[in-house]
Amino acid sequence: MTTRARATVTVTWPEANARRSGRQHLCGPVPAVSPADAAGAMLGAHAQVLSAAELSVGLRGEGLTRTDVRTALWTDRTLVKTFGPRGTVHLLPAADLPMWTGALSAVPTGPNPFPRATRMTPGQVEEVVAAIGEALTGAELTVDELSEEVVARTGPWAGDLVMPGFQQMWPRWRQVLHLAGHRGALAYAPNRGRRATYTNPGYTPLPGPQAQAALVERYLYAYGPATPAHFARWLAAPKRWADGLFASLAASGAIEEVVFEDAGPSWVVAGDTDFPAGPVRGVRLLPYFDAFTIASQPRERLFPGRAFERALAGGQAGNYPVLLVDGTVAGVWHQRRSGKRIAVTVEPLEPLPTARLRALEDEVERVGAIMEGRAELTVGPVTVGAHA
Repeated sequence: MTTRARATVTVTWPEANARRSGRQHLCGPVPAVSPADAAGAMLGAHAQVLSAAELSVGLRGEGLTRTDVRTALWTDRTLVKTFGPRGTVHLLPAADLPMWTGALSAVPTGPNPFPRATRMTPGQVEEVVAAIGEALTGAELTVDELSEEVVARTGPWAGDLVMPGFQQMWPRWRQVLHLAGHRGALAYAPNRGRRATYTNPGYTPLPGPQAQAALVERYLYAYGPATPAHFARWLAAPKRWADGLFASLAASGAIEEVVFEDAGPSWVVAGDTDFPAGPVRGVRLLPYFDAFTIASQPRERLFPGRAFERALAGGQAGNYPVLLVDGTVAGVWHQRRSGKRIAVTVEPLEPLPTARLRALEDEVERVGAIMEGRAELTVGPVTVGAHA
């Protein structure tokens, strides 16, 4: 029988939050940080709304703008827009794509959510993923063009209109679009007008065990201390699988246990036990689904008191852009753009003293610079709902 060594390091919430904030480049814009560096530090920028991803990345580097992010994405190709954690669209560093695809393609899936008549057999899934990769090699196709290619390479069954979409029915093969991204066979290419296009990014996934170990270490470096349950929730993976993965890495000496608040047994990368002595200071505005608000746990410490009610939608982080004051959520905000003018409304949960208001004005000016507009601040109630 193996006896687990007792944790000897105790970590407080202020210490963990300060280290996470620093490693996320949220203690102030960092010189010489590229868009790929910024996206890597936060383990991907959620990009379902691309403008939010541009702001997430831009806030982490000194002088970065949305044009810099777009150049990294479509010209330099140091960023890739593809399906990341939780099956949602993210901006990921191109250099990290072998790790991401190797890890995500090896995560166990839960029960098939689709009705029996809609599902594909395991063999059909493999056929479709292979067809997607072949069709997109050296090409940039819209989803309709890709659909034609997939059906031609597999069979009419792949084109059956059985998938509920946005006020229409989609072909059967669409249910594995994100899986093709996780396998490294698909990523976004530049839009053709207003239509999204896809291509094969040409990256070979790392072997699953190696990739998953690397991803856990990267996650713990950015967001540790954390539990297997925290990791599973962030990744939308089975908790039992995460428990086994962490146990394996602990047994190999890759990670070590620490005492962290009331979270239970928590983990950091082995030897990574230095934490800042001082708390986080400063005022920050984070956009929809910023990685820091999604991944930082325990969530009730990041969203204390009234923030848990006001800034979360049914306990889900990311649906409201948030105001951070000294590293914790202290309000919500909203922006409305008209040409170059960006009207920013910030709703603090408590009145801000004069020094904080000045810092907020500076942060709003930064938002305007990143988004290449002229931001104007109003302090008052945010009247729009979640994810508006």
